[in-house]
Amino acid sequence: MLKYLRALFSLFYPNVCMACNGPLAVGEDLLCIACLMSLPKTQFHTDANNPVAQAFWGRVPLHAAAAYYYFEKGGNVQHLLHNLKYNGQKALGQKVGMLYGSELKENDWFGKVDKVLPVPLHKRKQRQRGYNQSEFFAVGMATALGADTDTTTLVKTIATQSQTKKSRAQRIANVKEVFKLNNPDSLKNKHVLLVDDVITTGATIEACVNTLAQVEGIKISVASIAYAR
Repeated sequence: MLKYLRALFSLFYPNVCMACNGPLAVGEDLLCIACLMSLPKTQFHTDANNPVAQAFWGRVPLHAAAAYYYFEKGGNVQHLLHNLKYNGQKALGQKVGMLYGSELKENDWFGKVDKVLPVPLHKRKQRQRGYNQSEFFAVGMATALGADTDTTTLVKTIATQSQTKKSRAQRIANVKEVFKLNNPDSLKNKHVLLVDDVITTGATIEACVNTLAQVEGIKISVASIAYAR
């Protein structure tokens, strides 16, 4: 009877891959093996001069910067991000963070991180959504890297408009001076990894880094789930 009940439940609530929406096989969790093998990885962490790092040259002081996947509109990475951001799939963020953190752990630039900080949401936006998707990515990354997750030091104090349809200049203006630090001494002389779900123009990351850079002796690296070319 239990077997038939499970079959009936899966008919109406199928256990599907969060990237391709295909059915998951026994033993698969959140992402199918095919997507784990085929999602477009950037391998940016193997190249100090990768496109994410170059995007911040001359803008903010970074130790290293990278992204896990390439973002393509309508592609499976977009589906993954949508499920994480809007469909409550918190465990997906943690899983992807664990996967990427495992790859970064032996890397010379990212392997010795003290704290992982998610790009924060304003408290009003976080109440509306119920969670910060980047926080769960940060938890997974920190677990894999053997670092601490810090969700309280960097905060967003001003609610801003959506960045989606803004130009690069508008995005920079929109997030200027909206981030603040609580207890900045907790980051003194630390290597921090700032993480977000996707990097497009990098305006939000830039604003965060400018705030973090006020801390004495801090070393700042950046990583995201995806990079939009």
